[in-house]
Amino acid sequence: MEIQGRVVVVTGAGRGIGAAMCRQFASAGAERVVVSDRDAESAWSVAAELGAAGLGVACDVGVEAEVQQLVASALETCGRIDIFCSNAGITVKGGVETTNSDWQRMWDVNVMSRIYAARAVIPGMLQQKSGYFVQTASAAGLLTEIGSASYSVTKHADLALSEWLSVCYGRQGIRVSCVCPLGVETDMLDDGDPIHRYLHLHAITAESAAAAILKGIEAEEFLILPHPEVLDFYRLKGENYDRWLRGMQRLRQKLTW
Repeated sequence: MEIQGRVVVVTGAGRGIGAAMCRQFASAGAERVVVSDRDAESAWSVAAELGAAGLGVACDVGVEAEVQQLVASALETCGRIDIFCSNAGITVKGGVETTNSDWQRMWDVNVMSRIYAARAVIPGMLQQKSGYFVQTASAAGLLTEIGSASYSVTKHADLALSEWLSVCYGRQGIRVSCVCPLGVETDMLDDGDPIHRYLHLHAITAESAAAAILKGIEAEEFLILPHPEVLDFYRLKGENYDRWLRGMQRLRQKLTW
């Protein structure tokens, strides 16, 4: 799908990958880029950078009513939504001891937000017989994230939902992509965490990630990998699951013991 002349909505767009995606879309000729973020001032700031193409909207994607309002605002202002990018995401360190409230917040933002978006946008896309969903997951959804159980679990679910949407709506004109990067130089990488320091070894800029996402959308690729090596890791996992698990156990021991 070409970006030229499209109406695009991006969540979690006040900074990081989301903001870089908005800039890429505007540069590629999008008719309108709806910049959404829980931090209203950040959303408005990025939208202002885009000039006439930008529209800033405050939205906490973990609340369904706010996602519905975001979609309604975009439709009222722009008339349609061609591409919806569920990019907003959060992380929490820790394993199964992570509190129930943190697990719930992770589930709401990283998974339910995508479901809320699909509920709100798919009917209109089906009516116009075209549309595109882009969900920013993580390499953790294909592999794992040894420093955060809740991040790994919710990103696996994010990938599963992307697959389901593609299977169910792909023959009705709706395209789906799932973005699975490794480390990206954003606020989510914590230099004080040894696991995140390891991710820094392969980290790319948010701008590089956004450029890969734009290219993947134009090619209508389901799996968009800003780090191409992730595909090699995923193949190794599928070829010998037990060997892959033993390798990840050794890596965790090296980084945390």
